[in-house]
Amino acid sequence: MNDFSLLLPEFLLTGLAFIVLGVDLFLVERDKRYLPWVSSTGIVTILLITMVLAENGQLYDGTLIFDDYTKVFRVFFLVSGLIVVLMSRDYVKTHLKYQGEYYAILVFTIVAAMLLASSAELLTAYISLELLSFGLYVLVAYDRYNPKSNEGSLKYILLGAFSSALILFGISQIYGLTGSTRFDEISYVLSNTLELPAGLMVGLVLVIAGLGFKLAAVPFHMWAPDAYEGAPLPVTAWLAVGSKAASIALVMRFFAQALMPSISEWQYIVIVMSVLTMLVGNLSALVQKNIKRLLAYSSVGHVGYILMGIAALGSIGDDGSMQTVLSHLVSNGLMFHVVAYGITTLAAFLCLTVVHKHNCEEDISSLAGLSKTQPLVSLVLVSSLFSLAGLPVFIGFTSKFYLFNAVGAQGLLWVVAIAIIASLISLYYYLMVARQLYIEEPKLGASVPVSLFTKVLLVSVLILIVVGGVYPSPLMEVIQSATDAVISGSLVKFA
Repeated sequence: MNDFSLLLPEFLLTGLAFIVLGVDLFLVERDKRYLPWVSSTGIVTILLITMVLAENGQLYDGTLIFDDYTKVFRVFFLVSGLIVVLMSRDYVKTHLKYQGEYYAILVFTIVAAMLLASSAELLTAYISLELLSFGLYVLVAYDRYNPKSNEGSLKYILLGAFSSALILFGISQIYGLTGSTRFDEISYVLSNTLELPAGLMVGLVLVIAGLGFKLAAVPFHMWAPDAYEGAPLPVTAWLAVGSKAASIALVMRFFAQALMPSISEWQYIVIVMSVLTMLVGNLSALVQKNIKRLLAYSSVGHVGYILMGIAALGSIGDDGSMQTVLSHLVSNGLMFHVVAYGITTLAAFLCLTVVHKHNCEEDISSLAGLSKTQPLVSLVLVSSLFSLAGLPVFIGFTSKFYLFNAVGAQGLLWVVAIAIIASLISLYYYLMVARQLYIEEPKLGASVPVSLFTKVLLVSVLILIVVGGVYPSPLMEVIQSATDAVISGSLVKFA
């Protein structure tokens, strides 16, 4: 008997999306400013319910799994979505039409992200991934009179459809040769197969390539810069954080619970993708003049660090056997880095949204002298950039330390060395932005207006960035429980 109360947060979020649409029908134009408050109040309520009432269990014989891993990502998506809704208030009111539909689609994508975190079966994961992608396609093109928005969305849709086809073809190959699409059953078949059939290997490669498109990993990253540049700023923030984290949540569970027995077949594929992604992403960011394109390539670089961790979820012993002794350590580092990247990226885009409201520009040069006209925004922006670069005190440094240490302990020291070099490269272009903030003279003498609420939000994310860097223990305790949930099953099989 299935207990559908396990889906309570998803049901409530879906209801919230329809409530926003319904309320929008009865509001005159001047009262539509209340829609973000309706959305944010609903998300906060659902967040509290998720933290207090959400239970562990499974639906449809393990097709959907609700454990501590799912709960951590649920909370992360709700918090991230809340910040995106709040940063959207002024931007949507000023630049976009159809506010009700915007917030409703955003809420639907949060639902899809949460379902991805709980998916333990390929077709369920595929449907959740498509629900997320369809919502993002619309949001990227939401500024329909902006040619860049239309161009970015078109590239995103075409390549997204191609990647979906790859994933579906790969799933058909895996199902045809294993007889199942459930992660645990795929794992069982792989663990009892001495040599992977060529068809099954093709299926795995196709699925990995399709997920690489969703993550914007090299060489499947070509859509990201245009989609990031063309999308409205809050949508770019959600694209950089929400969609990335949702895909990573699926990838971690898929590789840890389904593909671990065949790690010798796919590990070096993922390592090559990781190295290319780190280097191409960070080197390409060096020449960018648009801040959104710079953060797009920065995001690509961070996907490289994540893939490095995915490749290190297991190791191959001298006798060719798979070793999972340090899998917990790697999983902890992966999830911590996802959270750190999400917090700092949202902080950066929050600052850019404030500046864009003032000058409507997106070039890096438009940030010149911001420290003189709005010191708080400059402080939060430079802190978030330094956190992304991995400088001490900030949460990005601590998360990279955890992740790089775990990957090095698995014997991939040469990959860690490349990751450190890539981080040093990233520091250069982050410093170029900091130079504009603190050294260049402002183009306009007027100060950037910032509301009291936005100041509170800026201070809150700054506290998270700093406290997460100097005192990560509470967060790591929560992440440890999530790691136990997602890794322990595979350890039982292969201990």
